[in-house]
Amino acid sequence: MAAVRDAASASSADAWCVRHLHLSLRVTFGAAGAGRLRGTARLELRCVREGERAVRLDAHPGLGLQRATLLGPGGDNPRDTPTRPDTPPESPGQPLRFQTRPFASYGCALHIDLPQPARAGQLLTIEIEYEAGEGPGVCWLAPEQTAGKQKPYLYTQGQAVLNRSFFPCFDTPSIKFTYSATVKVPEGFTAVMSATSWEKQKDNTFIFKMSQPIPSYLIALAVGDIMSADVGPRSRVWAEPCLIEAAKKEYDGVIEEFLTVGEKLFGPYVWGRYDILFMPPSFPFGGMENPCLTFLTPCLLAGDRSLVDVVIHEISHSWFGNLVTNATWGEFWLNEGFTMYAQRRISTEVYGSAYTCLEAATGRVLLRQHMDNTGEDHPLNKLRVIIEPGVNPDDTYNETPYEKGYCFVSYLAHLVGDQSKFDAFLQAYVNHFKFQSITADDTLSFFLEYFPELKAEGVDSIPGFEFDRWLNVPGWPPYLPDLSPGEQLMKPADELAELWAADGLNMEAIEAVDIMAWKTYQLVYFLDQILQKSPLPAGNVERLSKMYPKISKAQNAELRLRWCQIILKNNLEAEYSKVKDFLHSQGKQKYTLPLYRAMWGGSEAARALAMETFSATAPQLHINVQNYVKKILGLAVAEH
Repeated sequence: MAAVRDAASASSADAWCVRHLHLSLRVTFGAAGAGRLRGTARLELRCVREGERAVRLDAHPGLGLQRATLLGPGGDNPRDTPTRPDTPPESPGQPLRFQTRPFASYGCALHIDLPQPARAGQLLTIEIEYEAGEGPGVCWLAPEQTAGKQKPYLYTQGQAVLNRSFFPCFDTPSIKFTYSATVKVPEGFTAVMSATSWEKQKDNTFIFKMSQPIPSYLIALAVGDIMSADVGPRSRVWAEPCLIEAAKKEYDGVIEEFLTVGEKLFGPYVWGRYDILFMPPSFPFGGMENPCLTFLTPCLLAGDRSLVDVVIHEISHSWFGNLVTNATWGEFWLNEGFTMYAQRRISTEVYGSAYTCLEAATGRVLLRQHMDNTGEDHPLNKLRVIIEPGVNPDDTYNETPYEKGYCFVSYLAHLVGDQSKFDAFLQAYVNHFKFQSITADDTLSFFLEYFPELKAEGVDSIPGFEFDRWLNVPGWPPYLPDLSPGEQLMKPADELAELWAADGLNMEAIEAVDIMAWKTYQLVYFLDQILQKSPLPAGNVERLSKMYPKISKAQNAELRLRWCQIILKNNLEAEYSKVKDFLHSQGKQKYTLPLYRAMWGGSEAARALAMETFSATAPQLHINVQNYVKKILGLAVAEH
C-alpha cells in the first residue's frame, strides 16, 4: 500500500518502499550515565515514484550525521530480498551529498542527493554513519535512576515521533519494514530489542532480527545490567538482578493464559515470543507495546498479582496497533480504541463481565475528568484529530482515543448485536489488514462490506450516531456501552464509602462488610469515592487506616496512589511518610504529578513535604517529569 501523507514526517515515505533496515551500533556509557550510540543505519530501498532525485529522511538535531554512502550493486539487483546483515557490500560505495533542513521542534529533514534520478522499481541501498547522544527518544540513566543503583542504563522510546533521534528513518506509522541489528555493549551489560530473534556473540555483541514488518516507532533498544527468567512456553521476563525474582513470581504462568485467550478471540499471535522488560523505576510510562518485548513499569510488581491484568492492554496491541496500525497519529484511536476493546474482551473471558465493567467504569471517569478539564468541544475530543504541520503528535495525547475510541468500537458491536459475530468480524479485520497501516475509512468500509445487511440499513448515517459525527465532531460519545454488570461490585463500595463519610461511624455496619475478597478495581473504586468525599469528619481516616491494612499498607501502586491522595486531602500528617516513600520508590508520571499537585494545593506542611521530597528525588526522575514537577512547584525550568 502507498504511504498515506503524514504531516508529522519530513520524509519522502510516499516515494520509497523500505525493504529492510540494518542498524550496526556500539554503545558507550559516560561518567554521569549519559553516553553515545555510534554506528550506521543501512536502508534497502525500492523507488516507487519515477525520477526521484533525493531520499528525504526524518532526523533530529541530536543526531551527529557523518557520512552517507550509496552501496553497490546500485540497484539492478533482480533479487527482491534484503541482503543478510552480515554480508559486506560488494563495493566500497559512492559518497552522497547530504544536508539537514529545519522541519519542526521535534525533528529535522535529512536530504540525501542521488547521483542520478531513480527509476520506478529500482533497488538501492544507502548507508548513513551517525552518532546519537542526548535525544528525546534516547534515554540515558545514571546509576541512581535504576533499581540496583550500581550501573547506568540506556533505553529508547519511539512512540510517537521520537525514533528520529535514535536513527535516521522514515519516521511515520504509514510504512512498515523488517529490520536487523548488531549492538556491541560494554562488559557487564546486556542488550535487548523488539525483535523476533536474539543472539549473543563474542565481544559482548548482540545480534537481533525482526522478521515481521513493523513501523519505525516500534523499534526499541535497552542496555543495562539485566537478566531473564522464563515464565511460560514463549515468554520470559527481563529485569535488573534485584527485581528478577519478584518479576518471575508475579508473572509465572499468567502471560500464556492471556495470549491463549487473545489468539482464540483475534487469531494467531504472529510475533513468536512475548517477553516483558521491567524498566528502571524512573521509566515515566505504564507500558510500551514494543513487539516481542513490552517495556513495563516496575510499579506493576505489586507482590500479589493484583495488577497483572494491566499487561492485557499491552498484549492486545499485538493485534491492534502492532499488526494493524494507524497510518497517521491523527487516527490514534485505531490503535488505542480497538486495543481497549480487545483488552476488555480478554478481561471478560478471564475475570468475568462484572469486574471488566468496573474497570471500564474507572476508564469512563477518566474520560469525564478529561472532558471537564478541556471542555467537551475541544478539538482534541474528536476521534479524527487534525495534526497541523509543526504540531508534535505527543502534545495531542489524551484519554479520547482510548475511551471514546472504545465506545465507538462498542457501538459497532452493538449494531451487530451478537458478540460471537462481532468477534468473528474482528478476526477477519485483523487477517485482512495484518502488516498494513490503515485509515478509519479503511476500517469502516471493511465493516460495512463484512455486514452488507447493516450497510443496506444505512447504519453509518443513523441521526445522532453518524460515523462522520463519531470521527469529526468533538464531545462526549454518542453511545455508551452498558456497564451495569459492574454494579454488583460498585454498589457495596459506594455504600461502604457512605458509611465512612458519616459524622458518627456505624462500626457495626462497617464491620459487616468484608473487603478482603475485593479485587484491585473494586478497592480503587472505593478509594475514589472516599477521595471525592474527603476531607472526612475528624478521626475517620485514622480509623479507616487502622481497620484496612490491606489498603493503608498496600504495595499495589494504584492503591498507594489513592491512599496518598486521601492522606493529603485529609491533611493526615502522621502518614506523610507514606507519600514520601511512594515518591521515592518510582517515577511514573501518572502517579508523580497528581501527588505534587495535591501537596502544592495543601497545607504549609504539605508544601514543605513537596519541596523536601522533590529535592531528594529529582535526580532519579525522567527529565520530562522533573520539568512537569518544577512547573507545579513554581520552579524555573531549564530550556533544552
